[in-house]
Amino acid sequence: MNASAFSALARARHLLVDLDGTLVRQQEAIDGAARLLAHFDDRYAIVSNNSTHTAQGLSVRLRKSGLRVPPERIVLAGELAVRQLAQAHPQARVLLAASPALQRYARAQGCRLVPAEADFVLLALDMHFSHARLSVIANELRRGAKLMVTNADATHPGPQGRVVPETGALLAAVLAASGVQPWRVVGKPAPLLFEEGLRCLGANAQDTVVVGDNPLTDGEGAARLGLACLLVGESPGAVAPSVAGLLASPIPGTIPETVEAAPQYRLSESTSKVWRSVRTEVS
Repeated sequence: MNASAFSALARARHLLVDLDGTLVRQQEAIDGAARLLAHFDDRYAIVSNNSTHTAQGLSVRLRKSGLRVPPERIVLAGELAVRQLAQAHPQARVLLAASPALQRYARAQGCRLVPAEADFVLLALDMHFSHARLSVIANELRRGAKLMVTNADATHPGPQGRVVPETGALLAAVLAASGVQPWRVVGKPAPLLFEEGLRCLGANAQDTVVVGDNPLTDGEGAARLGLACLLVGESPGAVAPSVAGLLASPIPGTIPETVEAAPQYRLSESTSKVWRSVRTEVS
């Protein structure tokens, strides 16, 4: 990636924007987030590996942080995974490890949720994940259920430099206990979220720029689809400390090409294997 990708922001017709670490840190909007979204008005969509909220619920939460984003322009890994499973396997028995909000969404989509004897295990960010839950999931997978995962991120950035454990941290435990690799991982860097974002905007890759903070998900996923990408934050290759800098900073002479994990994005050895398999599957 070079300076031409940075200047592409001024020419871009549409924007695909990451959420955690780019626009917000937990409940707090990051400096410049509201201005960036206002600048692009109705020409942006949020594409996030979030698997806790629904688009409707997240829209309400963002409004409380000062970000007005309509739910139809929010694309989330959790919702997309549920829709894929409901549409492709409407009669399947699904063991869903997820938030109450995503469980309600799954039922509304027609998913047949079961506590055992499942055809599929769908793993999302379950805040109530426990040893008992892990035992059930591991044995369901060993029995033959297929494992679908919303996203493989081990952490995402929180306030004051902290990290927030993510679905990938739970996945590491599931892999260790079951020895079963995922059948499918939906979230970035796989192309599905980006493609859905482009679809809901009526946009094409040539006129769209991705803005994110994680080279492993935002950077690599954008590169696979030929999308220009600008990274912000502390990651190698970041062009600005926050999105505020995208509207104010001069174009740098060069932007490093290397895609590396920043300290806030840690992967265990088992989760790293999932990342490599996902990269191979959709590359």
